[in-house]
Amino acid sequence: MRILVTGGAGFIGSNFVRYMLDKHAHCRIINLDKLTYAGNPDNLRDIENDPRYRFVKGDIADVSIVGSLMANVDIVVNFAAETHVDRSIHEPGGFIQTDVVGIYVILEEARKHKTRKIVLVSTDEVYGSIEKGSFTEQDRLSPSSPYSASKAGGELLALAYYRTFGLPVCITRGSNTYGPYQYPEKVIPLFVTNALDDIPLPLYGDGLNVRDWLHALDHCSAIDLVLHEGVPGEVYNVGGGNERTNIQITHMILDLLNKPRTLIKAVPDRLGHDRRYSIDCAKIKRLGWRPEQTFEEGMRATVDWYAKNEWWWRKLKSGEYLDYYKKQYATGLESDSERQQRENE
Repeated sequence: MRILVTGGAGFIGSNFVRYMLDKHAHCRIINLDKLTYAGNPDNLRDIENDPRYRFVKGDIADVSIVGSLMANVDIVVNFAAETHVDRSIHEPGGFIQTDVVGIYVILEEARKHKTRKIVLVSTDEVYGSIEKGSFTEQDRLSPSSPYSASKAGGELLALAYYRTFGLPVCITRGSNTYGPYQYPEKVIPLFVTNALDDIPLPLYGDGLNVRDWLHALDHCSAIDLVLHEGVPGEVYNVGGGNERTNIQITHMILDLLNKPRTLIKAVPDRLGHDRRYSIDCAKIKRLGWRPEQTFEEGMRATVDWYAKNEWWWRKLKSGEYLDYYKKQYATGLESDSERQQRENE
């Protein structure tokens, strides 16, 4: 089994590379990653000398690189994406380039090289918000942010390639994923690392937005199953069944670290912030998949991992990260005196 994993130095991608090498002795993986700010070689430092693994730095929108690698693999699993909603609001162009144009390149090269299977890892955010009930794979897409719209665009292109050319594509729509090696702009690693340093946790709005949480390893097992058993042209929802409000997540993190809830700082809500995500996962469960990690166990292990691996995250929270952080949260986190001074200027 020769697999091209794109975006394998990112959060879910690196967990997937490690998962596949651990589970499948016959697996050979080429990891193509552009190494943007969120792509981190440290994520796979422990397996970089494994003879079954090869890293290639490159962009999925680069036809020559993608084509040359695809000539030597049977399967493609795409994680490569710009993923952070907040960044997509400020700079949507990069999301279109990677999440749509990059997918086009992968699909075209897979068609030329007669790739046996392509799995595109997408997100439940393509559905938009739902007040009651849960989305099934047949529900229409209604993305709210440039990020989720770009992911929906890549998905629709892939399904069109299946219908037009018979390209063997499957799509997974995962819920919010958590676990080790997640770049600390995302809410759980952001809040854990801030709490460890006793600095404010910037909570959007009233904190009552609901997300379904899925552990990274459970997400990986679902993708592995779809890779082996998924039907081409089909979409599979992958959720953890752990719907929680953001304030519940925040309280859990603080309680696990024995930190005071006074660290919570309400900041202005995100533009276009979806209120609730919820997906029906009956379809993939019919293939035999179930999440194994309880949310309480998974969160305890995740918080513990960040607490014990300061070497990994501390160097990330500088430079570009600090510039972004100040841009995103500065107004909401400023003191009364700072706000008064700004308003008087």
